[in-house]
Amino acid sequence: MLRSLYRPRAILPNHKYHVLRTLATSSSRRETLPSSPIRVLRSVNSARVWRRPLFDTHRTVGLVPTMGALHSGHLSLIRAAARDNHHVVVSIYVNPAQFGPREDLDSYPATWDSDAHILARLDRELAGDGANLGRVSAVFAPTTTDMYPSGFPGQDIDSKGSFVSITPVGEVLEGASRPTFFRGVATVCMKLFNIIQPTRVYFGQKDVQQTVVIRRMVEDFMMPTEVVVGPTERDPTDGLALSSRNVYLGPRRRSVANVLFRALTAAETAYTESRHLDRESIVGAAEGVLDAVLQEQSGLAPERRSLFEVDYVSLADPDTMQEVDAVDPERGAVLSGAIKMLPVEKAAEGEDLGYSGGPAVRLIDNIILKPRTAEE
Repeated sequence: MLRSLYRPRAILPNHKYHVLRTLATSSSRRETLPSSPIRVLRSVNSARVWRRPLFDTHRTVGLVPTMGALHSGHLSLIRAAARDNHHVVVSIYVNPAQFGPREDLDSYPATWDSDAHILARLDRELAGDGANLGRVSAVFAPTTTDMYPSGFPGQDIDSKGSFVSITPVGEVLEGASRPTFFRGVATVCMKLFNIIQPTRVYFGQKDVQQTVVIRRMVEDFMMPTEVVVGPTERDPTDGLALSSRNVYLGPRRRSVANVLFRALTAAETAYTESRHLDRESIVGAAEGVLDAVLQEQSGLAPERRSLFEVDYVSLADPDTMQEVDAVDPERGAVLSGAIKMLPVEKAAEGEDLGYSGGPAVRLIDNIILKPRTAEE
């Protein structure tokens, strides 16, 4: 009897070795981006397992949500997150709920390999900068099955499922043109925040209405996350706001695409230099630029022109995104707009029409009209 009781104890060291070896093997199989230590987290569970010990060590985590097709605007947000936090997580997930039923989800750029290369290179840069608190620790790249465990509910307005809707701020401007867009944004961000539980989240000013929606969601649902908004990154040659969608444009449409920024800049000048506060003067300045360029393009031959449609030019309250008749000089306003660059009518032989054959491209942009100081 004594001998039989002793035998299990005798094999405990071997059993412990087996467990440790299994854990080491499992650890060695953890996916990382090529040529980097950046973890790739493919599931909700793996992200939670990665995050859990960081609470015990009081390490801060910055989250930069993306849909991939990374550009320098994303990188500026990642750099800001690395300055502020011990760990940075970049999510790469093309959320189908942000696309309307008539929007081509399949044509959205799939750029995993180039994104991985960009992140690995950026992480090496961050490692050599002593001003940073942290680096890129992980990429969260889940599947739709994981993000929507009850099944994806669909993209129609009347789809049934679990959604987060932030109203009325999500119903105007972009929300009016794309009724399910902010419902999809708020829903996926709520999921990402619950999974990663970031100390801070980082968004770009280009999507100004999105930042207002996310701030409202975080405040109203009392989420322990700080929303950090970085400035809009622009092409240094002509001011076009950087966007993953710009790859669709092709050279011909790209040469005209900055018309929205030019229009908003004219409206900003009406506010800052001409001292106008009324809506007619400010919005009218933007509409004048848009009308002039559209008339000019319409006069060109089909094989040369790039046509576009104006969706809206907005002058709105900075907190509610509701339209205002005049700028409150003590609060400022949000000046924004959206245009749709139409497909090329007649392509020249061998012409580069852009990614996926150059479909219609919706472009948005904004400029913040800052409050006027007492000295002004």
